[in-house]
Amino acid sequence: MLSQSLREMEKDGLINRTVFSEMPPHVEYSLSELGNSMRPIIMAMESWGLQYLDKV
Repeated sequence: MLSQSLREMEKDGLINRTVFSEMPPHVEYSLSELGNSMRPIIMAMESWGLQYLDKV
């Protein structure tokens, strides 16, 4: 499920995927410019969640 979600976010342009051809092979993910533009929205959601943590 995680791999599928990561692939979809990559397809949507939200994350960048970098494959390293070494032993053992590995992949790194980072936010793209588009994904990074969502940071204020995510931070606002975090702030709301922390404010209403006791009520949920």
